[in-house]
Amino acid sequence: MAYQRVLLKLSGEALMGEQGYGIDPAIVSAIAKDVAEVVAKGTQLAIVVGGGNIFRGLKGSAAGMERATADYVGMLATVMNAITLQDGLERAGVPTRVQSAIAMQEVAEPYIRRKAMRHLEKGRVVIFGAGCGNPFFTTDTTAALRAAEINAHVVLKATKVDGVYDKDPVRFADAVRYEHLTFQDVLANELGVMDATAIALCKDNTIPIVVFDLFGSGNIARAVAGEPIGTRITSAA
Repeated sequence: MAYQRVLLKLSGEALMGEQGYGIDPAIVSAIAKDVAEVVAKGTQLAIVVGGGNIFRGLKGSAAGMERATADYVGMLATVMNAITLQDGLERAGVPTRVQSAIAMQEVAEPYIRRKAMRHLEKGRVVIFGAGCGNPFFTTDTTAALRAAEINAHVVLKATKVDGVYDKDPVRFADAVRYEHLTFQDVLANELGVMDATAIALCKDNTIPIVVFDLFGSGNIARAVAGEPIGTRITSAA
């Protein structure tokens, strides 16, 4: 494997598959299978999962909810996804711990940086729920923050598309996929890979980002192995 310690960012929307809402058990099982393959080869893996399949803070805010309240509801949704992922991973034989940035001791450990790193060293997958515990921050920013805190060697952003394009590939047939970008390219061109805070955090801590298609079988393992998959974002061209 090219990377010893990895932060995998999963969107909540990815978990719902074609259902339009909620969690598709088949998707969870497929992710668990791919993660089990990676962990079996010795890679230390942490996961940050979003909650957009259940509730999105920005959408709630746009509908009239107070923004901080909407974001807290979204954070609770990420914990639901984290617990579901934990169940899927453990059924696949992968030891797992959920750590929540919002205290809920009956279902998750509190987020403690050193404890998370110790879990990783023992071969356990750590799933970070509840974002970073504060409103006004996305789970993309949480992924960059946790990656820096645990000294991850890369952030793998698993999405519904196979990389970063110059325009929306769903709407434009002539969209071109980038194989490599710099952090400055992403910020200057507002490519929307992750929010600007997340990109800046990865840039400042020289943590590369790989954006790839979650739904290709074995893609997580290929990304961890450093194979040319998706779009790679680094400090230098």
